Amino acid sequence: MTSRTTAPAPPGQASGDPVAVAPAAPAPAPAPRRRTQRLPLLLVLPTVVLLVAALGYPIGWQLVTSLRKFGLAQQFGAPPEWVGLDNYAALVTDPALWAVVLRSVAFCLVTAFFTVLVGGAVAVLMNALDRWPRLVLQVSLLLAWAMPVVAAMTVWIWLVDWRRGLLNWLLVRVGVEGAAGHNWLAEPWSFFVVASLVVVWMSVPFVALSIYAGLTQVGTEVVEASMLDGAGGLQRLRFIYAPLIAPVLSIVLLLQVIWDLRVFTQVRLLQDAGSVANETNLLGTYVYQLGTGKGDFGTASAVSVLVLALTLALSWPYVRSLTSQES
Repeated sequence: MTSRTTAPAPPGQASGDPVAVAPAAPAPAPAPRRRTQRLPLLLVLPTVVLLVAALGYPIGWQLVTSLRKFGLAQQFGAPPEWVGLDNYAALVTDPALWAVVLRSVAFCLVTAFFTVLVGGAVAVLMNALDRWPRLVLQVSLLLAWAMPVVAAMTVWIWLVDWRRGLLNWLLVRVGVEGAAGHNWLAEPWSFFVVASLVVVWMSVPFVALSIYAGLTQVGTEVVEASMLDGAGGLQRLRFIYAPLIAPVLSIVLLLQVIWDLRVFTQVRLLQDAGSVANETNLLGTYVYQLGTGKGDFGTASAVSVLVLALTLALSWPYVRSLTSQES
Protein backbone atom coordinates (compact mmCIF):
# COMPACT_ATOMS: atom_id res chain seq x y z
CA MET A 1 0.00 0.00 0.00
CA THR A 2 1.45 3.33 -1.05
CA SER A 3 1.76 6.01 1.62
CA ARG A 4 0.71 9.58 0.79
CA THR A 5 2.26 12.59 2.39
CA THR A 6 0.16 15.72 2.72
CA ALA A 7 1.41 19.20 3.24
CA PRO A 8 0.51 20.83 6.57
CA ALA A 9 -2.68 22.83 6.44
CA PRO A 10 -2.39 26.58 6.68
CA PRO A 11 -3.88 28.33 9.70
CA GLY A 12 -7.69 28.48 9.68
CA GLN A 13 -8.06 25.39 7.46
CA ALA A 14 -8.88 21.86 8.55
CA SER A 15 -6.22 19.27 8.17
CA GLY A 16 -8.43 17.04 6.04
CA ASP A 17 -9.25 19.66 3.45
CA PRO A 18 -7.29 19.54 0.21
CA VAL A 19 -4.48 22.04 0.02
CA ALA A 20 -3.94 24.05 -3.20
CA VAL A 21 -0.34 23.73 -4.25
CA ALA A 22 1.05 26.45 -6.56
CA PRO A 23 2.41 25.07 -9.84
CA ALA A 24 6.13 25.02 -10.23
CA ALA A 25 7.63 27.99 -12.08
CA PRO A 26 8.82 27.15 -15.63
CA ALA A 27 12.53 26.85 -16.08
CA PRO A 28 14.09 29.94 -17.71
CA ALA A 29 15.01 29.60 -21.37
CA PRO A 30 18.70 29.13 -21.95
CA ALA A 31 20.45 32.29 -23.07
CA PRO A 32 21.82 32.18 -26.64
CA ARG A 33 25.49 31.60 -26.83
CA ARG A 34 27.70 34.51 -27.67
CA ARG A 35 29.60 32.33 -30.10
CA THR A 36 26.42 31.64 -32.11
CA GLN A 37 25.64 35.35 -32.26
CA ARG A 38 29.14 36.26 -33.41
CA LEU A 39 29.42 33.57 -36.08
CA PRO A 40 27.46 35.44 -38.82
CA LEU A 41 29.52 38.57 -38.15
CA LEU A 42 32.75 36.62 -38.43
CA LEU A 43 31.60 35.06 -41.71
CA VAL A 44 30.65 38.45 -43.20
CA LEU A 45 33.75 40.27 -41.92
CA PRO A 46 36.17 39.15 -44.72
CA THR A 47 33.75 40.31 -47.41
CA VAL A 48 33.24 43.65 -45.68
CA VAL A 49 37.00 44.17 -45.38
CA LEU A 50 37.51 43.40 -49.08
CA LEU A 51 34.72 45.77 -50.11
CA VAL A 52 36.07 48.58 -47.94
CA ALA A 53 39.58 48.05 -49.29
CA ALA A 54 38.47 47.80 -52.92
CA LEU A 55 35.95 50.64 -52.88
CA GLY A 56 37.10 52.82 -50.01
CA TYR A 57 40.62 53.48 -51.28
CA PRO A 58 39.60 54.79 -54.75
CA ILE A 59 36.86 56.96 -53.25
CA GLY A 60 39.26 58.32 -50.64
CA TRP A 61 41.88 59.01 -53.31
CA GLN A 62 39.30 60.86 -55.38
CA LEU A 63 38.26 62.98 -52.41
CA VAL A 64 41.84 63.92 -51.55
CA THR A 65 42.74 64.62 -55.18
CA SER A 66 39.67 66.83 -55.62
CA LEU A 67 41.09 69.13 -52.94
CA ARG A 68 44.36 69.65 -54.81
CA LYS A 69 45.45 71.56 -57.90
CA PHE A 70 47.24 69.87 -60.78
CA GLY A 71 48.83 71.89 -63.53
CA LEU A 72 51.84 72.00 -65.81
CA ALA A 73 54.30 71.97 -62.92
CA GLN A 74 52.85 68.71 -61.58
CA GLN A 75 53.49 67.04 -64.92
CA PHE A 76 57.21 67.58 -64.31
CA GLY A 77 57.19 66.10 -60.81
CA ALA A 78 56.18 69.03 -58.60
CA PRO A 79 53.87 68.11 -55.71
CA PRO A 80 50.24 69.17 -56.15
CA GLU A 81 49.07 72.30 -54.38
CA TRP A 82 46.43 72.02 -51.68
CA VAL A 83 43.51 74.30 -52.62
CA GLY A 84 40.68 72.98 -50.43
CA LEU A 85 37.24 73.51 -51.94
CA ASP A 86 38.39 75.81 -54.75
CA ASN A 87 37.83 73.11 -57.37
CA TYR A 88 34.24 72.65 -56.23
CA ALA A 89 33.66 76.41 -56.16
CA ALA A 90 34.92 76.69 -59.74
CA LEU A 91 32.63 73.86 -60.83
CA VAL A 92 29.54 75.41 -59.26
CA THR A 93 30.07 78.60 -61.26
CA ASP A 94 30.93 76.80 -64.51
CA PRO A 95 27.91 76.79 -66.90
CA ALA A 96 29.58 74.16 -69.09
CA LEU A 97 29.47 71.63 -66.25
CA TRP A 98 25.75 72.11 -65.60
CA ALA A 99 25.04 71.72 -69.30
CA VAL A 100 26.88 68.39 -69.21
CA VAL A 101 25.01 67.34 -66.04
CA LEU A 102 21.59 68.10 -67.53
CA ARG A 103 22.55 66.39 -70.77
CA SER A 104 23.78 63.30 -68.91
CA VAL A 105 20.70 63.02 -66.68
CA ALA A 106 18.34 63.38 -69.64
CA PHE A 107 20.34 60.86 -71.66
CA CYS A 108 20.45 58.24 -68.89
CA LEU A 109 16.73 58.55 -68.03
CA VAL A 110 15.55 58.34 -71.65
CA THR A 111 17.94 55.52 -72.53
CA ALA A 112 17.13 53.51 -69.39
CA PHE A 113 13.38 53.87 -70.01
CA PHE A 114 13.59 52.62 -73.60
CA THR A 115 15.97 49.84 -72.60
CA VAL A 116 13.54 48.48 -70.01
CA LEU A 117 10.63 48.95 -72.43
CA VAL A 118 12.29 47.06 -75.29
CA GLY A 119 13.81 44.47 -72.96
CA GLY A 120 10.43 43.85 -71.35
CA ALA A 121 8.82 43.37 -74.76
CA VAL A 122 11.50 40.85 -75.73
CA ALA A 123 11.03 39.05 -72.39
CA VAL A 124 7.27 38.78 -72.97
CA LEU A 125 7.97 37.43 -76.46
CA MET A 126 10.34 34.80 -75.05
CA ASN A 127 7.73 33.79 -72.50
CA ALA A 128 5.17 33.25 -75.27
CA LEU A 129 7.41 31.33 -77.69
CA ASP A 130 7.86 27.58 -77.89
CA ARG A 131 11.02 25.90 -76.70
CA TRP A 132 13.23 25.98 -79.79
CA PRO A 133 12.41 29.52 -81.01
CA ARG A 134 12.89 30.74 -77.44
CA LEU A 135 16.26 28.98 -77.25
CA VAL A 136 17.41 30.58 -80.53
CA LEU A 137 16.37 34.03 -79.27
CA GLN A 138 18.14 33.53 -75.94
CA VAL A 139 21.37 32.43 -77.62
CA SER A 140 21.19 35.43 -79.96
CA LEU A 141 20.78 37.78 -77.00
CA LEU A 142 23.71 36.20 -75.19
CA LEU A 143 25.94 36.51 -78.26
CA ALA A 144 25.00 40.17 -78.68
CA TRP A 145 25.63 40.81 -74.99
CA ALA A 146 28.97 38.99 -75.03
CA MET A 147 30.29 40.97 -78.02
CA PRO A 148 33.19 43.26 -77.01
CA VAL A 149 32.24 46.92 -76.90
CA VAL A 150 34.99 48.01 -79.31
CA ALA A 151 34.00 45.36 -81.85
CA ALA A 152 30.34 46.33 -81.64
CA MET A 153 31.19 50.03 -81.94
CA THR A 154 33.25 49.32 -85.05
CA VAL A 155 30.15 47.89 -86.72
CA TRP A 156 27.92 50.75 -85.58
CA ILE A 157 30.40 53.40 -86.76
CA TRP A 158 30.56 51.70 -90.13
CA LEU A 159 26.75 51.74 -90.35
CA VAL A 160 26.51 55.53 -89.78
CA ASP A 161 29.73 56.55 -91.51
CA TRP A 162 29.09 59.60 -93.72
CA ARG A 163 31.37 58.43 -96.54
CA ARG A 164 30.66 54.72 -96.96
CA GLY A 165 28.06 53.91 -94.30
CA LEU A 166 25.25 51.46 -94.93
CA LEU A 167 22.60 53.82 -93.55
CA ASN A 168 23.30 56.58 -96.07
CA TRP A 169 23.53 54.01 -98.88
CA LEU A 170 20.06 52.66 -98.06
CA LEU A 171 18.57 56.14 -97.76
CA VAL A 172 19.99 57.11 -101.16
CA ARG A 173 18.54 53.94 -102.69
CA VAL A 174 15.03 54.74 -101.40
CA GLY A 175 15.25 58.30 -102.73
CA VAL A 176 15.88 60.40 -99.59
CA GLU A 177 17.31 63.75 -100.65
CA GLY A 178 20.48 64.92 -98.92
CA ALA A 179 21.32 61.49 -97.55
CA ALA A 180 24.49 61.15 -99.60
CA GLY A 181 27.45 62.21 -97.49
CA HIS A 182 25.34 63.20 -94.49
CA ASN A 183 27.29 63.05 -91.22
CA TRP A 184 24.95 61.69 -88.51
CA LEU A 185 27.51 62.42 -85.80
CA ALA A 186 28.09 66.09 -86.58
CA GLU A 187 24.85 67.43 -85.07
CA PRO A 188 24.30 66.89 -81.32
CA TRP A 189 20.70 65.70 -81.66
CA SER A 190 21.49 63.04 -84.26
CA PHE A 191 24.65 62.10 -82.35
CA PHE A 192 22.65 61.32 -79.21
CA VAL A 193 20.03 59.42 -81.21
CA VAL A 194 22.79 57.15 -82.51
CA ALA A 195 24.38 56.90 -79.06
CA SER A 196 21.04 55.99 -77.50
CA LEU A 197 20.44 53.29 -80.11
CA VAL A 198 23.86 51.81 -79.43
CA VAL A 199 23.44 51.83 -75.64
CA VAL A 200 19.93 50.37 -75.82
CA TRP A 201 21.07 47.64 -78.23
CA MET A 202 23.91 46.66 -75.89
CA SER A 203 21.75 46.70 -72.74
CA VAL A 204 18.59 44.97 -73.98
CA PRO A 205 19.95 41.40 -73.61
CA PHE A 206 20.62 41.80 -69.88
CA VAL A 207 17.24 43.44 -69.25
CA ALA A 208 15.33 40.92 -71.36
CA LEU A 209 16.90 37.88 -69.70
CA SER A 210 16.41 39.35 -66.22
CA ILE A 211 12.74 40.15 -66.79
CA TYR A 212 12.18 36.77 -68.45
CA ALA A 213 13.61 35.08 -65.34
CA GLY A 214 11.06 37.01 -63.28
CA LEU A 215 8.22 36.01 -65.59
CA THR A 216 9.05 32.34 -65.21
CA GLN A 217 8.51 32.62 -61.44
CA VAL A 218 4.87 33.72 -61.82
CA GLY A 219 2.64 30.82 -60.82
CA THR A 220 0.57 29.19 -63.54
CA GLU A 221 -2.39 28.96 -61.14
CA VAL A 222 -2.65 32.74 -60.96
CA VAL A 223 -2.48 33.09 -64.75
CA GLU A 224 -5.03 30.35 -65.34
CA ALA A 225 -7.40 31.89 -62.80
CA SER A 226 -7.19 35.25 -64.54
CA MET A 227 -7.89 33.57 -67.89
CA LEU A 228 -10.97 31.90 -66.42
CA ASP A 229 -12.13 35.31 -65.24
CA GLY A 230 -11.89 36.56 -68.83
CA ALA A 231 -8.67 38.62 -68.59
CA GLY A 232 -7.03 39.27 -71.95
CA GLY A 233 -3.33 39.35 -72.74
CA LEU A 234 -2.86 43.04 -71.99
CA GLN A 235 -4.90 42.77 -68.79
CA ARG A 236 -2.82 39.82 -67.58
CA LEU A 237 0.34 41.73 -68.41
CA ARG A 238 -0.82 44.82 -66.53
CA PHE A 239 -2.60 43.36 -63.50
CA ILE A 240 -0.87 39.99 -63.04
CA TYR A 241 2.67 39.96 -64.40
CA ALA A 242 3.68 43.58 -63.81
CA PRO A 243 2.82 43.70 -60.07
CA LEU A 244 4.42 40.32 -59.40
CA ILE A 245 7.72 41.17 -61.12
CA ALA A 246 7.79 44.79 -59.92
CA PRO A 247 10.95 44.17 -57.80
CA VAL A 248 12.78 42.86 -60.87
CA LEU A 249 11.66 45.83 -62.97
CA SER A 250 12.74 48.33 -60.32
CA ILE A 251 16.22 46.90 -59.80
CA VAL A 252 16.80 46.55 -63.55
CA LEU A 253 15.70 50.15 -64.13
CA LEU A 254 17.95 51.37 -61.31
CA LEU A 255 20.96 49.52 -62.70
CA GLN A 256 20.33 50.92 -66.17
CA VAL A 257 20.09 54.48 -64.83
CA ILE A 258 23.40 54.06 -62.99
CA TRP A 259 25.17 52.48 -65.96
CA ASP A 260 23.83 54.96 -68.50
CA LEU A 261 24.77 57.90 -66.28
CA ARG A 262 28.41 56.75 -66.37
CA VAL A 263 28.53 55.63 -70.00
CA PHE A 264 31.90 56.36 -71.57
CA THR A 265 33.18 53.95 -74.21
CA GLN A 266 30.32 54.23 -76.69
CA VAL A 267 30.18 58.02 -76.52
CA ARG A 268 33.94 58.43 -76.72
CA LEU A 269 34.29 56.20 -79.79
CA LEU A 270 31.42 58.00 -81.52
CA GLN A 271 33.09 61.33 -80.77
CA ASP A 272 36.33 60.10 -82.35
CA ALA A 273 34.35 59.04 -85.43
CA GLY A 274 33.34 62.59 -86.33
CA SER A 275 31.67 64.86 -83.76
CA VAL A 276 32.52 67.93 -81.68
CA ALA A 277 33.43 66.71 -78.19
CA ASN A 278 32.48 69.93 -76.39
CA GLU A 279 28.93 69.73 -77.77
CA THR A 280 28.39 66.02 -77.12
CA ASN A 281 30.17 65.45 -73.80
CA LEU A 282 28.52 63.44 -71.07
CA LEU A 283 29.86 63.15 -67.54
CA GLY A 284 32.11 60.20 -68.34
CA THR A 285 33.76 61.82 -71.34
CA TYR A 286 33.88 65.19 -69.55
CA VAL A 287 35.91 63.68 -66.70
CA TYR A 288 38.21 62.03 -69.26
CA GLN A 289 38.66 65.31 -71.11
CA LEU A 290 39.57 67.19 -67.93
CA GLY A 291 41.91 64.54 -66.52
CA THR A 292 43.63 62.77 -69.39
CA GLY A 293 43.16 65.51 -71.97
CA LYS A 294 44.03 68.64 -69.97
CA GLY A 295 45.90 67.11 -67.02
CA ASP A 296 43.58 68.84 -64.54
CA PHE A 297 43.16 65.84 -62.25
CA GLY A 298 41.90 67.95 -59.35
CA THR A 299 38.89 69.25 -61.23
CA ALA A 300 38.33 65.84 -62.84
CA SER A 301 38.26 64.25 -59.38
CA ALA A 302 35.79 66.88 -58.19
CA VAL A 303 33.50 66.03 -61.12
CA SER A 304 33.86 62.33 -60.24
CA VAL A 305 32.73 63.06 -56.69
CA LEU A 306 29.79 64.95 -58.18
CA VAL A 307 28.92 61.91 -60.32
CA LEU A 308 29.01 59.73 -57.20
CA ALA A 309 26.68 62.12 -55.35
CA LEU A 310 24.36 62.26 -58.35
CA THR A 311 24.28 58.46 -58.55
CA LEU A 312 23.36 58.21 -54.88
CA ALA A 313 20.63 60.83 -55.36
CA LEU A 314 19.10 58.92 -58.29
CA SER A 315 19.24 55.57 -56.48
CA TRP A 316 18.07 56.82 -53.09
CA PRO A 317 14.30 56.42 -53.81
CA TYR A 318 14.83 52.73 -54.58
CA VAL A 319 16.99 52.18 -51.49
CA ARG A 320 14.38 53.95 -49.37
CA SER A 321 11.62 51.73 -50.76
CA LEU A 322 13.67 48.63 -49.94
CA THR A 323 14.20 49.88 -46.39
CA SER A 324 10.48 50.51 -45.90
CA GLN A 325 9.63 47.04 -47.23
CA GLU A 326 12.11 45.39 -44.88
CA SER A 327 10.75 47.31 -41.88
